[in-house]
Parts: sequence; C-alpha cells; structure tokens
Amino acid sequence: MSNEMKTPGRDQRKAKGTMGEQAAALYLEERGYHILARNWRCRSGELDLVAKQKGTFVFIEVRSRSGSKYGTPAESVTARKITQVRQTAAVYLHMNGIGDAPIRFDMLAVQLTGEAAVVTEHFIDAF
Repeated sequence: MSNEMKTPGRDQRKAKGTMGEQAAALYLEERGYHILARNWRCRSGELDLVAKQKGTFVFIEVRSRSGSKYGTPAESVTARKITQVRQTAAVYLHMNGIGDAPIRFDMLAVQLTGEAAVVTEHFIDAF
C-alpha cells in the first residue's frame, strides 16, 4: 500500500499496537523474561513477542484495548488467530533450529489510556 493510501485510523491503530507491545515487553522483562524477537513475520503470520523464560520459549500474543466497545482483549483471540500463532511459532522454531525445547503460548491484555499503556492481565499458557 502506498503512503498516500494509508488512512489516519490505520496509522493510529498501528501506533496503539506498538505502544501496547512496548508495555508488554517491559512487563515481561521486569519478570525475568528475555525478549528474543518482536513482530517476527513469515508467510504464515506474525508473532508479537517471542521470549525465553527459564529454558522455555514463550510466544506472546499482545492484545491492546482503549475501551470496552469491542469486548475484552481475551475475547478478541479467535480460534483462527490461535491456529495462526501456533503455525507461525512452528516456523520460527524450525527457522531458528530449535528442536525439542519446551514451548508455551501466553496472552497479555494491555489497557491504553491516553499516552499510557498498562498490562492488565497475563494469561500464562493461554492456548
């Protein structure tokens, strides 16, 4: 998409997503997670955050909301999204030569208020 085709709403949504992911990464780092990748992409999709905690690879889906109009962050994770994240994680593991390592899928809910982003929930082993 060319720059002139982008809409202000899309740019604002992307900025909010980035703010939420930054808050999520800081939250995890403060709890001993080592962030390995942010917004890792391949043909099957994107991984918001990839981290390692005590020998376990953790794939983190970050869901940000500025209000409750569209439901909770947890409600926004569909079966299709779960499948996509799992498939993309498999590609990540394969491309990085990671074999029989323990893995886990977490989800972080982030509340956006003005210029602030706060992690409100951390679902460990969410799916």
